[in-house]
Amino acid sequence: MNKMKKTILLVDDEQDIRKFLGMSLEELGYSVLTASTGAEALELYTREQPEIILTDVKMPGMSGVDLLIALKEQNPDAEVVMITGHGDMDMAIQSLKHEAADFITKPIQDEILEATLKRVSEKIDMRRKLNEYTNNLERMVEEKSAQVIELERQVAARQMVDGIASALRSITDDVGGNETFNAMPCFISLHNAYLEIVAVNQLYKKKFGNMIGHNSWDLYADPNARDAGCPVGRTFATGKGQRYRKTLRTFDGDQLPVIVHTAPIFDQEGEVDMVLEFTVDITEVKRLQDELRATREKYQVLFDEIPCFVSVIDKDFNTTASNRLYNELFGAEPGVPCHKVLAHRDTPCTKCPAAKTFADGKTHQRETIITAKDERKYNVLVWTAPLRDENGEVTEVMELAADITQIRELQDHLASLGLMIGSMSHGIKGMLTALDGGIYRVESGMKRGDEDRMQAGWDTVKDLTHRIRSMVMQMLHYAKNRELNVEEIELKDFFQAIVNIIAPQAHKAGVEFEYDLHGTPGTLTVDAHVLSAALVNFLENAVDACASDSTPDKKHRVTFDVHATEEILRIHIEDNGTGMDQETREKMFTLFFSSKGFKGTGLGLFVSDKSIRQHGGVIGVNSAPGVGTEFVVRIPRRIPEGEITITDDCE
Repeated sequence: MNKMKKTILLVDDEQDIRKFLGMSLEELGYSVLTASTGAEALELYTREQPEIILTDVKMPGMSGVDLLIALKEQNPDAEVVMITGHGDMDMAIQSLKHEAADFITKPIQDEILEATLKRVSEKIDMRRKLNEYTNNLERMVEEKSAQVIELERQVAARQMVDGIASALRSITDDVGGNETFNAMPCFISLHNAYLEIVAVNQLYKKKFGNMIGHNSWDLYADPNARDAGCPVGRTFATGKGQRYRKTLRTFDGDQLPVIVHTAPIFDQEGEVDMVLEFTVDITEVKRLQDELRATREKYQVLFDEIPCFVSVIDKDFNTTASNRLYNELFGAEPGVPCHKVLAHRDTPCTKCPAAKTFADGKTHQRETIITAKDERKYNVLVWTAPLRDENGEVTEVMELAADITQIRELQDHLASLGLMIGSMSHGIKGMLTALDGGIYRVESGMKRGDEDRMQAGWDTVKDLTHRIRSMVMQMLHYAKNRELNVEEIELKDFFQAIVNIIAPQAHKAGVEFEYDLHGTPGTLTVDAHVLSAALVNFLENAVDACASDSTPDKKHRVTFDVHATEEILRIHIEDNGTGMDQETREKMFTLFFSSKGFKGTGLGLFVSDKSIRQHGGVIGVNSAPGVGTEFVVRIPRRIPEGEITITDDCE
């Protein structure tokens, strides 16, 4: 049997025969498909194309003989073995007339079944090999025919070249009078094996003078184009045509840019007898190329000098081109999506104008905030425009982002005052209502002599008074450039006062609060109220981040660590609350940006950042979602009169 496993389609209307005969066939090494009717067998054969069909002669509906005839009509090479009873010999003979491969009688003996299937398998293998031999023979005939045709073509080409060579040799002495050469708009020259010019056309003679008898390389401006180094010499050396861009010296002493083509002319023995050189003047082409290059450089300069951030992005939002200002501030690393570069996002920005332009092919605009490599934030107004291919399809989008940071700051400072005052007024109104409740509890406690009720009401009054004072100070800081009220205070007392404000809030929220003061004691020269409000804001945010973290079984903690040197205060505030993602970290000091939703005003961190910078300090931030946030504030102990350099790392 062939080593390749063959498939047999077993067709019988009796399930037991299909079951036990199928097991015997599988033991003989065949893959077995079964069908209970002739119609089902035809469908299986069409789909699976088994090599051998083993079918019962007598079946209800379509008989085995009918199935044989249908299979042979579909595939004359189908090998069908018939299963007959002792009384079905007439049908068995009829099956052989319809080209059945063989027949076996019931009850089926394994030895006879194996021998029959082996003969059929050998027949199939022999037919397959015969087909392979036939196909290989046809392929060999095609290859040999192609070789004969190629030889005939080469002989014809050689004859044509010999004819051209004979014709050229016959006109070498008078090539200038040949109309074919003179009608060509290029410089034509003929060179012999001694690398000498033996004939030229009239255009060549007019441009370069009578060069007959000169060396083939004499006109080249390149001093290295001598002997075998010139195109003609290389053609004689290699027997192949050459193509070069060269510069020639004209009869008037000018330099002429040209493209040189050479073609070998062979003799009867196949050796290069002469070389025909065609030289094309590309002065106009070079002028147009230079003009195109200058135009490109001009537009590149315009592109680079536009005082906006200009970029071109593809459908995957990858930047394919960008101007100088964009590259300097954001970088132009290939393969990085624009939302990763400009917004530090892993997914495309919501309401992306470029995505809209790709979708509808129209221009769109949007105002947003982008972040440079140095973490600086820019308010920009973005316009997008579609770039189409020759079929009108939008393949890329150009984005032009105008920096409106200063304009936006002025507009925000003026136009948002009404919104801010309304929002603050609403917040203060709510606090005043709560303050009334606290006062009521104090008064009712006094009437009843209930000290606990009085204390609870008084705590409410103190907390709300602090919040109202903080909100009003934020409004004042935002509304105008307030001069600092600098004074000298005790360092220890200053930070203890902050702790006295935050510690009760942390305790009430169920957050552990740790405070430590290290380093050099003494005094501070600062605006105590402004600096205190900024640090309290950081600490309150830390407590809120812990209080809003719903991580089960997590013990929340806020640490307030101060290290004082003779010159610098390093204030470290850390919590293990909800944390912030990169986009939130980058926008947290932006005016009216709040991650607390309607619970935040968007002023606290903006004002705190302003207060720290007024004191000559810097703020460093580390944070990760679910891990927590770390603020490191570095300020001088005394507000400097000149410049001071303080790093903003969080080490």
